[in-house]
Amino acid sequence: MYRHLRNAWKKPGDSYIKDAMRNRVILWRKQPASVRIDKPTRLDRARSLGYKAKQGFVVVRTRVRRGGRHKLRPVLGRRQKRMGVTKFTPGKSKRLIAEERTARKYPNLEVLNSYWAWQDGRYKWFEIILVDPNNPSIKADKDVGWIAGKN
Repeated sequence: MYRHLRNAWKKPGDSYIKDAMRNRVILWRKQPASVRIDKPTRLDRARSLGYKAKQGFVVVRTRVRRGGRHKLRPVLGRRQKRMGVTKFTPGKSKRLIAEERTARKYPNLEVLNSYWAWQDGRYKWFEIILVDPNNPSIKADKDVGWIAGKN
């Protein structure tokens, strides 16, 4: 099953994924920027990054706007080449920005990993896998117990 999901998500435009996501994104745009969801949209990707369907794991879908950064033009005079306004590349990826915003919203949880969920002309959505380090089932887990400080 996971193999078929992975192959469908490799080229979502050529598979059934595009039609399903077209309807979902209409709803996603109306939701807040960060939404806690019951289960991952891309189950194969979430499982490969460490997600397990048990207590202590939380999945949050976060929306980030697309496009480059907008930098204000300097007040004092310079020639255009030295203004540093155009072609300004930020040092952080959109995925990292989404992870940081989610971590600020859920301060008691730790970010385990994240993955791309979808994008349209205006936004990118990432799903962030969060772990509760104080949950007993996480402390006992051999794979993610290190987050709880287990040696």
